[in-house]
Amino acid sequence: MKYLLLALKGCAMGMADVIPGVSGGTIAFISGIYTELIESIKRLGGPALRLLFSLRFAEFWRAVNGNFLASVVAGILVAIFSLARVMTYLLEHHPIEIWSFFFGLIIASTLMVARDVSRWNVTSCLSFVCGVVVAWWITVASPSQTPETWWFIMLSGAIAICAMILPGISGAFILLLMGKYQFILHAVSTFDIGVLVLFAIGVVVGLVSFSHVLSWLLRRFHDLTIALLIGFMVGSLNKVWPWKQTLETYLDSHGAAHPLVERNVMPSTFADLNGTDAQVGWAIAMCICGFLLIYGIEYAGRRIAAKKSQQ
Repeated sequence: MKYLLLALKGCAMGMADVIPGVSGGTIAFISGIYTELIESIKRLGGPALRLLFSLRFAEFWRAVNGNFLASVVAGILVAIFSLARVMTYLLEHHPIEIWSFFFGLIIASTLMVARDVSRWNVTSCLSFVCGVVVAWWITVASPSQTPETWWFIMLSGAIAICAMILPGISGAFILLLMGKYQFILHAVSTFDIGVLVLFAIGVVVGLVSFSHVLSWLLRRFHDLTIALLIGFMVGSLNKVWPWKQTLETYLDSHGAAHPLVERNVMPSTFADLNGTDAQVGWAIAMCICGFLLIYGIEYAGRRIAAKKSQQ
């Protein structure tokens, strides 16, 4: 029952990681497994790897808290593979509603993470501005600037997995910044082994290495690091604006057409260009739902923490 419960918590993390704006790390924190997760990931270093390469599997498994990690990871994978097709369908058939939902998620996450900056000064503000500029640049970059080559797929996995160990920062959100969210989502839903293996290699490398790097950065330069992450989130809002005009398209390797160059437009302009309803009412409703979801998660976390403190 203990490991089944851990797998269910992993499922909740996986569901969060599929949605841009919701952090799997936040779910881990709320469910009470965050500290053990971080410590278990840190154990996947040199000493543990030496045990593995020496074929001392039982000792390696105990050293990395294998039962715990296997249960959580299994739950994450089940959720990701089961939800990928749903997200692909929603993005294809209900883009305005789903992007509006993401917009609300990211606004709420930004406000929540901003609380972690203890003092806003010149350096933290500059870090924030740098994050906004970099994220904004990535959102306007064309697909040719975010290639589908093996090294960029691995890089995407390595960077996105950092979000798993940062409450408030979404792995799917990082993929969205890098222009690879829908690409990876399609690979998961179609079970594209080549892409998934490359992505998984990047995930493993990023998880082992960046867990130490991010831990060090947050200890030594906490406010600067958080301010930079907040800047990433604010800059990404350009990407998730629901109403866009497609200026140019391209065909992927499967023959499907995708937007190549887009620009944000007002809902009225979108309606005139496409001859369809801009669905402003639904967009506002879904944005509010996304916003409230983040604060609902935070409220649940506070209640759980309060109950534990009273015990």
